[in-house]
Parts: sequence; structure tokens; C-alpha cells
Amino acid sequence: MEPIVYLYQNHLQEFWNSGQAQCFGAAFEWKGEQVYHVYLKYPQVAPTGYSMPCLFRVVDQAGYERADDEAAAVYRDLPSEARRVPVVIVCIRVEADNRVKSRAFIVDGEQQVEAAVKYVPRRSELYTRSKGLLEVGALEEKKVLIVGLGSGGAPIAVELAKAGVGHFILIDFDRIELHNISRHICGVNELGRLKVNAVKDAILLKNPYAQVETLAIDINRHLDELERCIAESDLTIVATDEYASRYNINARLVKLGKVGLFGRAVTRAEGGDILRVRPGGPCYACLTGNPIYHQNDEITDVRRARELGIIPAYVSDEDANAMVQVGLSTDIAPINNMMVKLALNELSRGIECGISSLLEELTYDYYIWANRRDYQFANWAPFNNNPKRHLTILRWYGVKLKKDAECMECRQ
Repeated sequence: MEPIVYLYQNHLQEFWNSGQAQCFGAAFEWKGEQVYHVYLKYPQVAPTGYSMPCLFRVVDQAGYERADDEAAAVYRDLPSEARRVPVVIVCIRVEADNRVKSRAFIVDGEQQVEAAVKYVPRRSELYTRSKGLLEVGALEEKKVLIVGLGSGGAPIAVELAKAGVGHFILIDFDRIELHNISRHICGVNELGRLKVNAVKDAILLKNPYAQVETLAIDINRHLDELERCIAESDLTIVATDEYASRYNINARLVKLGKVGLFGRAVTRAEGGDILRVRPGGPCYACLTGNPIYHQNDEITDVRRARELGIIPAYVSDEDANAMVQVGLSTDIAPINNMMVKLALNELSRGIECGISSLLEELTYDYYIWANRRDYQFANWAPFNNNPKRHLTILRWYGVKLKKDAECMECRQ
């Protein structure tokens, strides 16, 4: 198996611009796979794999052609401590047109093997379809605020990064806990981390040039900061698990005339819904006073439910645990996917891109989805026996809402 070395073009360019002839870096190997990611400076996201020394050397044309001899000579000159483990040696040649060429070698004692070199593109090449990480740069300047980074907000953030959104503000004061893992994008290796930092890393792994601001705060206690973030953003994603934060966000969306998407799963993720708030349209407070809206959010965390008063203090721990209503990750995925579609719809208004046709179809204010015919969806028609085309499971329904004339938030 031929080893593969991944180099970061922006690192190589910075090294060349520095005028140095030689520089140490670090490489990280996926053990047993002979894949090495090489860095000249410590990356934004903690690298994965086993670390080993790396050395970069600038060579002329003759040196590039006999780079295997150059690498062997560099290895011999290294201190004995550095030669206790394999070393990655990269020989760099810059052409007249400033194009950087590289040859890389894995040296371990008497054994030296040349590796195939591949590049992680610089920012200017990030959006090329055939070679870059992301397909389009249409959303590179857009900024999205995401409040709540649980099983809803976290995957939405990553999908928007994959779609090319270039700026994020992430807000959540919780940490990754064991009960989160089965439905979260993070794994057990990130237990205890602040969700804002873990999700920031997940975004940067998809788009290393994204700008991500993180705030590990309770927005209900930092309303001025919340208002600043909403004012700066093109879109607000509301994925919180309690009403106070939703009402506080809604009030500032209305005040500032900004666009927001409110998404949630209901009891045991039997279904879910999404509200789009746009200037001049119905707001979240209009919806919660409407009979179509069910006040039965999913309960996924006993501690948070007690803090919010959803589970009263007099309820025993045993009974409280019985009230936890966690749905499957696959039941939440359709809600997240629709949130992403609606988000991209809003962000791409006025921009020529491949999803423009959706603007003509996704025109509703409120969307409802059912995963199972349980509880509030028990009277819906069976999926496999619905000749009269009544409401059934596993499809979206859109609803046009009217503004509530008595709404205390947006009636003026």
C-alpha cells in the first residue's frame, strides 16, 4: 500500500513566503493505514492520529529531481532522539509561476518510502467543484446564528458548513454528556466539552476557513448579547429546548425585522414542527396561541427539565427518569433536514444557485412532520391505506398562518 501525505496549501505558501530554507512541523498518522496529515503550524482543530516529527526543506530543480537523496541526507542530520520514530520529510520546489511542487518521504531507520502527495486547498480554491471541499461559494459571506447545539442545532450547523456558509455564531452553555451521545454528532471522546467548542471543531473540519464565534452563555441572562448576535446575522436558527429562550429570541427577531427558524421534536420524537418567522409575517407568539400547536416538547434531560420546571421538584428521581422521552436519532433527522432546506432557501434569496426553484414552493409559515401514529398523530391515516389522501406519516405538511391580531409581540 502506497503511503499518502496530505499537505495544506496555505501552510506551504506561508512557509515559502517566510524565506526559510528549512522548517520543522508535525505529522499525524492514521495507524495501519499509512495516511499522514502534515502541518507547519498547529491546526485549529486538534488533529487525529499518532504524532511524529516532520521536516520541510526548500530545494532547487536538481534537488527536487533527486529528492530521495535529499530526504536521506536530512534524516541522517537529525538528532538521534528524532530518529526513534518514523519521520516525514517534505521537499518543496516553487516554479516560476509560483506553483508549489512537493515530494514527501516516510523515513524509518534504513527504510525510506516515497509517498503520494495530496493537497488540502487554500481558501481561494475551496469552492471549486472538482477539487475543493465545498461545491459553491454563494453563501461564503452569509452569517448564521444557531442557538441550541443539541441533536437539532449541531447537525444543522455542520450541514450549513458543508453547503458553504462562511460565518457562524454558536450559542449554548451546556457540555456534552453521556445521555447526549446516542443522538449527537459528537462521540465519547468529546464528553465534558462545551458544545459550542465541539460543534465549532465539527464545522472547521468541513470548512477550515469558516469564521466561528462561540458563546457559552444562557441567553435568558444575556439579552443584550442575544440582540447583538441576531442583528449581525442573516438568519437565526432556534433549536433550544425551553420556552423562555424561544420567546426572547422571537421578541428580538420581531424588533429587528430579522428572519428566524424555530424547530423542535415533540414527545419521543413521534414528530416535529418548524416555524419560519419573517418580517411582516406571524411570529412564534402567534403560533403558540394557535390550536394547531401542541405544547408537548420532547423531554430528554432530567436535570434540565427540573431546572425549567417541566418536572416539578416533588417528583422522585425514579418517576422523573420515567418521564424522559428520548426519540431515535433517525426520527429527528427529517426535522433537521427540513430546517437545513429552509435555511438555505432564506440564505440564497437573490443569489443564483441550484436551489432557487425551492423559493417558489417552500412558501408556508409552519411545517408539520409525523414519524409515527402515536399520541397527537394517532388519528392520522395509515401510511399504507389512505385512499382519501388524509394526513399520514412520513411526509411534510405546510400551513399558511395568519398573524394573531391580539399577539402581544407583533401586533404593532
